Amino acid sequence: MAGPLRLLALWAAAMLLPPPPAAPRRPPPRCAPPCSCWRESALCVGAAGAPRSLPAGLGSLSLVNGTFSEVKDRMFSHLPSLQLLLLNSNSFTVIRDDAFAGLFHLEYLSLANNHLKTLPRDVFSDLDSLIELDLRGNKFECDCKAKWLFLWLKMTNSTVSDVLCIGPAEYQDKKLNDVTSFDYECTTTDFVVHQILPYQSVSVDTFNSKNDVFVAIAQPSMENCMVLEWDHIEMNFRSYDNITGQSIVGCKAILVGDQVFVVVAQLFGGSHIYKYDESWTKFVKFQDIEVSRISKPNDIELFEIDSEMFFVIADSSKAGLSTVYKWNNKGFYSYQSLHEWFRDTDAEFLDIDGKSHLILSSRSQVPIILQWNKASKKFVPHGEIPNMEDVLAVKSFRMQNNLYITLTRFIGDSRVMKWNSKQFVEIQALPSRGAMTLQPFSFKNNYYLALGSDYTFSQIYQWDDEKKLFRLFKEIYVQAPRSFTAVSTDRRDFFFASSFKGNTQIFEHIIIDLSL
Repeated sequence: MAGPLRLLALWAAAMLLPPPPAAPRRPPPRCAPPCSCWRESALCVGAAGAPRSLPAGLGSLSLVNGTFSEVKDRMFSHLPSLQLLLLNSNSFTVIRDDAFAGLFHLEYLSLANNHLKTLPRDVFSDLDSLIELDLRGNKFECDCKAKWLFLWLKMTNSTVSDVLCIGPAEYQDKKLNDVTSFDYECTTTDFVVHQILPYQSVSVDTFNSKNDVFVAIAQPSMENCMVLEWDHIEMNFRSYDNITGQSIVGCKAILVGDQVFVVVAQLFGGSHIYKYDESWTKFVKFQDIEVSRISKPNDIELFEIDSEMFFVIADSSKAGLSTVYKWNNKGFYSYQSLHEWFRDTDAEFLDIDGKSHLILSSRSQVPIILQWNKASKKFVPHGEIPNMEDVLAVKSFRMQNNLYITLTRFIGDSRVMKWNSKQFVEIQALPSRGAMTLQPFSFKNNYYLALGSDYTFSQIYQWDDEKKLFRLFKEIYVQAPRSFTAVSTDRRDFFFASSFKGNTQIFEHIIIDLSL
């Protein structure tokens, strides 16, 4: 009975005890000056930052007339429950990259009436819950550094006040959303070495076949026409086939339907045409080019008139005949001898006002212009480019619907000329002592000239649309350059720089985003 009696006594004693006191009410959170707190919110006026004494569970914080000059990295990370943050009328001018890191629950952010001109890239990236952003009372520099904000405004689901610009001058007091120049003003370009081929070369040609990209490289010292293919996996150009010969100076691809031919121009042993044989998976000899007409080939130019395929070989020997060849469904036959005794160094086909023309360059006379006669179906003399002696080559290009040509000169200045509906007029002279090639090319609406010299660095010029001139863009070292050839594949752009005395180099054209 001791056990039950003892329990009974304890129960009786407990009944005589007074009831326990009620739990005290929680006092409102206390904040050190200059802050005041009410339950889950706080207001700080004239603060030097975000006080560490603030309650960790705070849901709303207002910092007004603060004296801090910047919003530092993770300045509010000790307040992870914040849903509303007002930083109004403060003196800060800088917001650091990770200023709002850790505020995953923040829904409303007010940066109104501060002295902000820029915001760091992706400063709002951690704010997954953001519903409203207030940037009123600030004016931003709407330059390339604001491109990310421009794009973010287009994509965000948050409600954002108008973002006004203070500069550049053309956008002052306009909305950032109205800026239209980011696409072309916030990028620049460059050329970087992508691949080095350990052999010399004098010319490079490119062609596409069955969704693959190829290049044919003339290597006179190795007596090869090396055919390379773009490797989509390794992202390099790799060996595909090799056509052997004697002192090969030119390899020109011709596509006729699904047939692929390569004209191989040689200084000795005659020139030949090779055809790709599917059964042998290589190029095999298809046709000889008569030696009596072509003895010192210097250039091969492919063109099409009225759906018929032609090519012309410029012959630079004293007794040579620059000759046009035509495809007749069985082979290529000599179609027209253009002229003799002029030692032609280059032939360029171009369309002038809807009519087909050839420009022949020669070291013995000024460049002559031949026009296609539709009645006789032959080229006939049409004019010349006066006062342009000692021109090694003429290359044509179109830019903004205008026709231009470049004239390469070894002695004196090379030229850029524009067609004005009556004649070619000079728009720019480029110092070019020792130049062997001046090649125009373009990538993604960027227009360039590559000037290769035996005496100095090769120079790349870029078109300046405001000044309407080519400006020096970059210098590259290519030993004894002989040609520059643009090649595009897999959304990547390259140019091959052939070298008569050094390695053949492949440069990649890259786009650099200045907003990063």
